Amino acid sequence: MAHEVLAVRYGTRTTRRSEIFLNHHVYGEPDAEMPMDYFFWVVRGGGRTTVVDCGFGAAAGARRRRTMLVDPVEALRGLGIDPSTVDRLVVTHAHYDHIGNLDQFPEAEIVLARRELEFWTGPYAGRLQFAHSTEPDELGLLAKAAADGRVRLVEDTLDLAPGFELVVVGGHTPGQLVAQVATTGGAVVLAADALHLYEELERDRPFFVVADLADMYRGFDLLREMTEDPGRVLVAGHDAAVPERFPGRVPGLAPELADLVVRVAPGEGTA
Repeated sequence: MAHEVLAVRYGTRTTRRSEIFLNHHVYGEPDAEMPMDYFFWVVRGGGRTTVVDCGFGAAAGARRRRTMLVDPVEALRGLGIDPSTVDRLVVTHAHYDHIGNLDQFPEAEIVLARRELEFWTGPYAGRLQFAHSTEPDELGLLAKAAADGRVRLVEDTLDLAPGFELVVVGGHTPGQLVAQVATTGGAVVLAADALHLYEELERDRPFFVVADLADMYRGFDLLREMTEDPGRVLVAGHDAAVPERFPGRVPGLAPELADLVVRVAPGEGTA
């Protein structure tokens, strides 16, 4: 089954290389500013819409000095998607910028890795080196959804639908997921935060927030394998170059949304 894949750029910030790459000093390079964007994704096919992550909430983003370009909930509505009726939400991991609007999806089955749920409801979730990337209230909503029977857990891999596979890679968080989606032009690999920036893969440089460094490196290797064949493209989770690599847009959107929604289609970009 072929699907349509959209990347929605909902936020941004300016940061520094030393704040992005783990142990940046070991590379012997000068520091410099760099942009970092925030995305969630929409997968449509077979008469069903799946939202992949749901962005940060306004308050959590503001506390971290992130700029919200469009409220994720309003972006979905601009795409003709009512979050309150979405029946499937994939959570690639439980950081604040990926589950910040869970309460807007009351009918959705939430799909995430078992390891992810168990970690963030376990004894180490509150330790500061982990907790700084999360919001307790949001983790509470995730735990409640699990208690209410609304969570579907991924062990290692899961065929969510024909042509739509989820793979647990870990690294950034214990149960970080990536998605592989079939489209009419070829496969799209949504790396989410298994790969924040293309440079991480190109230069083998891990991101600074990491739960298991060896798993992060293994994730890099897996992403290389998943995209080594022609016709398969890789979408990084936070790279400002995503809209340039994938020039396709969605016609008919409101002007304030038109440049923030990217149609990811193999053969139409440079990735």
